Amino acid sequence: MATVTVQPPWRRRHAVGIISVMTTDRGIHDQISELVAAEHDLRRALSEHEIAPEEEHARLREIEVQLDQCWDLLRQRQALRGSGQDPDAASVRPASEVENYRG
Repeated sequence: MATVTVQPPWRRRHAVGIISVMTTDRGIHDQISELVAAEHDLRRALSEHEIAPEEEHARLREIEVQLDQCWDLLRQRQALRGSGQDPDAASVRPASEVENYRG
């Protein structure tokens, strides 16, 4: 019988399918919810000493970047929709671009 290994939520890679699930506003919101849940799981795991602070900080940073990409994509879609264009023309921008915004 094969053994199935289930990784804890903080070890899962959310970016792998980021583009495929983020083709609609609902999909983007679902991705945001998943990332927020992973963030909460990480904080719980740290408080219960299941992971080291360094792992928590590194993974939280990855999640923050992905959340920024999601929010940016939603803003792009809203702007395109508001100007009468196709919101599906929006695309996930590279982390380096999204992270260097000056609000």
